[in-house]
Amino acid sequence: MVRARAKTEVRAPVAAGRGIDTQLRRIVILTLMSIPFSANIGANQPAANDPVRSFLQPLVENHTLAGTVTLVATKDRIVDVQAVGYRDLAARAPMHPDCLFWIASTSKPMTVTAFMTLVDEGKVNLDDPVEKYLPEFHGQMVSPPQSKANAETSAAQAPSTPVPAVHPIRVREILSHTSGLPFRSKAQPAALDLLPLNQAVRSFAAEPLIFQPGTAYSYSNEGINTAARIIEVVSGMPYEQFMQQRLFDPLGMKDATFWPNREQISRLAESYKFDTNSHELVELQIDQLTYPLNDKARRFPMPAGGLFSTAGDVARFCQMILNGGIVHGKRIVSEAAIREMTRTQNKMLDGKNYGLGWGISDHGFGHGGAYNNAMEISPSKGRILVFMVQQSGPFGTSAGESIVPSLERIADDLVSTNPASTGPGSTGSAARPAQH
Repeated sequence: MVRARAKTEVRAPVAAGRGIDTQLRRIVILTLMSIPFSANIGANQPAANDPVRSFLQPLVENHTLAGTVTLVATKDRIVDVQAVGYRDLAARAPMHPDCLFWIASTSKPMTVTAFMTLVDEGKVNLDDPVEKYLPEFHGQMVSPPQSKANAETSAAQAPSTPVPAVHPIRVREILSHTSGLPFRSKAQPAALDLLPLNQAVRSFAAEPLIFQPGTAYSYSNEGINTAARIIEVVSGMPYEQFMQQRLFDPLGMKDATFWPNREQISRLAESYKFDTNSHELVELQIDQLTYPLNDKARRFPMPAGGLFSTAGDVARFCQMILNGGIVHGKRIVSEAAIREMTRTQNKMLDGKNYGLGWGISDHGFGHGGAYNNAMEISPSKGRILVFMVQQSGPFGTSAGESIVPSLERIADDLVSTNPASTGPGSTGSAARPAQH
């Protein structure tokens, strides 16, 4: 399991609706998930027999979380979809499968996957210096406090001014958090969406690296944002347009956006934080973004963590990856690119296991977001888990802190015990996804 973590007080009420009508739930799920997934739903059990709901419902009742959408899938079908708890506690508005979430750093694998389509086309080489595409990175310097001094050199003898980088930062390094670029530049405002991408990246290039390239690992929004700027330079189109053409439209990710519109905002899950004093959930705005969220004049796309999406859209992306880069018989990205993204690229520096835009675990790969959402793919199990939640910081309970690994175990069991049905109305496990 891989996770990336980055105001009115509201008491979480007990979630209602355990006895959802089975036929109504089938209609909701089929409507949401019919494209591009198979119309076969592998788990339509009553709530009492549902292990996902049975695990999550008590966490809503004890105020660990407000609500969540959880989706389990294989490469060609939906096994289970659960909306538990509340989208908005104050309004007592229940969570629904099509609720929208800020997915934060789960944006990174999507940005890097789109980037790798340019690698597939031979337009970018992973081992090229970044300055080949972005000349502003020429002559990069390294900040001395972060430079690793020779073991025989005393602190007093260590350099006190920036020193030249031993080599120009490489494309592979900006995608694997080993470039020496910090998490964010000092020139960036508090919110991460207030600078156009070209201006933001120029501010990255103007500052010293925090360590010599390739010698350490430091999780960096700057690296992924720099890769997105390379997309713009090489493709000749805005990053957000490239994402739409190369990823969102082909996959049918209808709700993936940097600017949720009014209708989408009506489906947006409210954000919460667990208050350690009151042991209640406190509502808050997303602190890394600028409001209103649909303001295209003031807000700019943030490739490393600015996307909003739904569980269904995220699962579509994961299905394409698990299917070797193909959807509807059309190749989006090569199998070679997927292998490159999902193998260890950072030499396990600082004890972290990271590929290119993806975190690597013993059983697969995935990524989390600052507000605790996660997507996890297990190729050996043939399983996808999407966990959508809108909660900043720790959950505040031991069960909460182990939510994703617990859900992964449940999801593995669901996939293994719910093979694709071959009964009436079923299309079987090898079924092609339904078309528009």
